[in-house]
Amino acid sequence: MEETIAVTEAVHIPQQRGAQLLDNAVRYAEERHWDVFPGTWLEAVHGEERCSCGDAACASPGAHPARPDWANQATGSGVAARRLWSKQPKASILLPTGRTFDALDVPESAGFLALARLERMDLPLGPVTCTPDRRMLFFVLPGAALKVPDLVRTLGWTPSAIDLIARGEGHCVAAPPTRIGGHGAVQWARRPTPANRWLPDADELISPLAYACGREAAAERTRRG
Repeated sequence: MEETIAVTEAVHIPQQRGAQLLDNAVRYAEERHWDVFPGTWLEAVHGEERCSCGDAACASPGAHPARPDWANQATGSGVAARRLWSKQPKASILLPTGRTFDALDVPESAGFLALARLERMDLPLGPVTCTPDRRMLFFVLPGAALKVPDLVRTLGWTPSAIDLIARGEGHCVAAPPTRIGGHGAVQWARRPTPANRWLPDADELISPLAYACGREAAAERTRRG
């Protein structure tokens, strides 16, 4: 089976969109051995896209857990993933963090700055997503969420002063081609390939990411001042 997971935009034909979601969910489970579970989805209500949860003010429409026991529902089985998305083809694809990977969540502008620096330094990179709300998530080895605050302090930054969030156990992230609200789809900035099957440790990425987030925070203070 082909290893690379293609980046695909959500299309407007429900049957094709459902097929994309199902196929990608199965491939994440089978090829990357990531646990997956179906989340909420978008529904047309009076000509507008609303989250299936029914909350008109939903903070993450179409891309959050649909049930409180989502952690137990997550599966690394391709067969089980196919069964889950066959029942609800429009469900978002959510990946629990803290299992096979954690995610370092940063502003998009800081993420692209750090990405360019990491590539120049020829440092290892795992998959990286871009979200419609202008965030970037860098996939790293599990355990990052516990040590990132201390790593940031060691570099001379105050964790609360920079917008760098480590997502670990108890959290989840949306995977491509999940759509969020009316803003677009989650996409790969660096897609999963055989070359990045082995994820980097947070220690290897934290310096460029913290630096980029620090610059972003300083620029934001200047804009407000």
